[in-house]
Amino acid sequence: MKILKAVIVLTFITLSMQLFAQDFEKSPKQYSLELGYRYNFSSNFVNNASSGYGMLFDYAWQLSGFKNKKAAYISVPLGYTSLMPNSATDKRASILSYGWTVRHELAKGKSTIPYIGYCLLLNQYRESGTDGSIFGHQTKFDFGFNFKAQSKFKPYAKLEYSYTRYPRFGNKESYKVHAAEVKLGIRY
Repeated sequence: MKILKAVIVLTFITLSMQLFAQDFEKSPKQYSLELGYRYNFSSNFVNNASSGYGMLFDYAWQLSGFKNKKAAYISVPLGYTSLMPNSATDKRASILSYGWTVRHELAKGKSTIPYIGYCLLLNQYRESGTDGSIFGHQTKFDFGFNFKAQSKFKPYAKLEYSYTRYPRFGNKESYKVHAAEVKLGIRY
């Protein structure tokens, strides 16, 4: 019985040592800052503020692509958009966005690297002159290009499509917004 216990303990120690003997790498981090133009091409909001400008800060961790393979990132974005009124009767609107983004590079080692991304965001929508805000859910798809640069600041450009829903109290139908965005930014 003592021999069986010794064999089990020795096996457990050996397996534990093999598990902890793996090479662990610290995940590289990437920061992004972007500016862009947004156009809501479909919306059932009563307020008509269909275009505006926004900025976004993004903190990303590299998940794959460590051994000369295509990289993938997961990130936490924080963005702000200001939409201008279309007429004198409309109100300025602002949107605070935050959530998760997954980005996949489609090439490796080139001067221009295409990528695709998918975002799930929560939005806080406000209108000027109105108390309170509405919280909504935004799904965003983007396609862009990272450009190779000699400095630590690497420029990129992207196009985004997004679909956002905001609840309406007392109604079964939600507010729905379809939008397109063009953005330029830097990663470092």
